[in-house]
Amino acid sequence: MHAITIPEPGGPEALVWAEVPDPVPGEGEVLVEVAATAVNRADVLQRQGFYDPPPGTSPYPGLECSGRIVALGPGVSGWAVGDEVCALLGGGGYAEKVAVPAGQLLPVPDGVDVVTAAGLPEVACTVWSNVFMVAHLRPGETLLVHGGASGIGTMAVQLAKAVGARVAVTAGSKEKLDRCAELGADILIDYREQDFVEEVRRATGGAGADVILDIIGAKYLDRNVKALAVSGRLAVIGLQGGVKAELNLRDLLAKRAAITATSLRARPLEEKAAIVAAVREHVWPLIAAGRVRPVVDCVLPLPDAAEAHRVLESGTHVGKVLLAAPASV
Repeated sequence: MHAITIPEPGGPEALVWAEVPDPVPGEGEVLVEVAATAVNRADVLQRQGFYDPPPGTSPYPGLECSGRIVALGPGVSGWAVGDEVCALLGGGGYAEKVAVPAGQLLPVPDGVDVVTAAGLPEVACTVWSNVFMVAHLRPGETLLVHGGASGIGTMAVQLAKAVGARVAVTAGSKEKLDRCAELGADILIDYREQDFVEEVRRATGGAGADVILDIIGAKYLDRNVKALAVSGRLAVIGLQGGVKAELNLRDLLAKRAAITATSLRARPLEEKAAIVAAVREHVWPLIAAGRVRPVVDCVLPLPDAAEAHRVLESGTHVGKVLLAAPASV
């Protein structure tokens, strides 16, 4: 088969389409012929040499994919050759085939084509696990989403609205904020010109956000805590704004607030399987009903992964950037 390899870390040009050995499904795994994959920030970090795949996973980038099952490994039940699926991966999505633990498979949702489905697993699992399983967002509460026009952001807005929450978003342009509003966002904050702490407080009558989903990290830590409501929950899932920051714990204590930080990629298989099962139970019916939809910015051919990385790094996209396997283009 062919896959995107990284012979040496570097810029987008470091991504090389090359012939590599076919994967073989092991115990509890299936082999998926990839229709499409999606570009995530973790792929950029791996390309740059800053984020190695977990031990035992594929060396190729790609944390999610869609496609068709072409072989079953030993001990797999509930799936059949020919099933259209999408999957959460530890790596290997940028390839024509990938071996996937059966617990990380999802059926392609009703009403979604197999290529578009590639943009669902990572964002659905990230948002559901952090906003609902960890931070326990409830109806009537306010969620603040940083990067509301990103793949994560567009999913978070829709899921929060679907359960009856109020949603505030930050984004860097009117065009992106307009797209967030179309998805249901109630409070639109241009982070270039507005202080999100002041805007969230103003919109909530001084209360603040009950839950904050943060992709920035250190740069926003102090302001995020200031923006939290009493008993608020801050879920940190990205470090685009750095890894180290000082925090006045008195502010956290005064609000009886909590900070969590999680990632998906290196979790044990049983934890990933539990998250995937929860997404299938709670999110897939919302997609099938048309209440939540995948948001795709563009679809490029998989051999053109370098260009897809340039699109992601430019910050101009809204939603997901997908890569379709040659047979699917």
